[in-house]
Amino acid sequence: MQPHDDDFLDLVTDRLAGLPTVDAVALGGSRASGTHRPDSDWDFAIYYRGPFAPDSLRALGWPGEVSELGGWGGGVFNGGGWLEVDDRRVDVHYRDLDDVEHHLAEAQEGRFHIERLLFHLAGIPSYIVVAELAGNRVLHGTLPRPDYPEKLKEAARGRWWSEAELTLGYARSAYAERGLLTETVGAVGTATCMAAHAVLAGRGEWVTNEKRLVDRAGLRDIDGVLSGREPLAMVEQASALLQSAVASGGEGAGV
Repeated sequence: MQPHDDDFLDLVTDRLAGLPTVDAVALGGSRASGTHRPDSDWDFAIYYRGPFAPDSLRALGWPGEVSELGGWGGGVFNGGGWLEVDDRRVDVHYRDLDDVEHHLAEAQEGRFHIERLLFHLAGIPSYIVVAELAGNRVLHGTLPRPDYPEKLKEAARGRWWSEAELTLGYARSAYAERGLLTETVGAVGTATCMAAHAVLAGRGEWVTNEKRLVDRAGLRDIDGVLSGREPLAMVEQASALLQSAVASGGEGAGV
């Protein structure tokens, strides 16, 4: 029998908040946005100031895997734990407050970079940790809740669409013109996610992962393009669809 959600949240929050150097604990993902399913994971972020020891998380005794700092790629996604608590799947994400505040300041000036991360086609923008602040539910401590910076809207829209265009151009010359279907499909899928980032940045909508990225940007018509078997036609149709979507903010995109 699982404990009530509120009791479960209190239990996990109290234990995480008690870890050395942890200033704040937040609930993220679908549980924070209210879009979860009954079997959805529970995503927690621990915001620490100063050195954090992953052994302190291991010492809580929850079964699962706890990474070292930097264990999930070494960038803004700097590690965490995949755990089980009271028969529920729990993800704990490490968030260094000094690093988060740096990326917040950068985002406010329209500056960011893109990092490769497992399971993400387009990679992740460094402002993803700022997006988390905007959408997470703070359970312990205090955290800023930023609006989408105007400078970031312009910069991110332009950067993401530029990368999408370059990817489509390479797909055309390196893959499609040689009849390489698998490589063309992969490149078009990646460019679609990049274009979706551009659409949502232009709208001033935060993105924390790619799970609903294409749908949120109104680009699901790309499925029809990818069902084709002629690589060059696929790239041409995808280019037209994505360019139209970015220009219109995702309204009325189609082929």
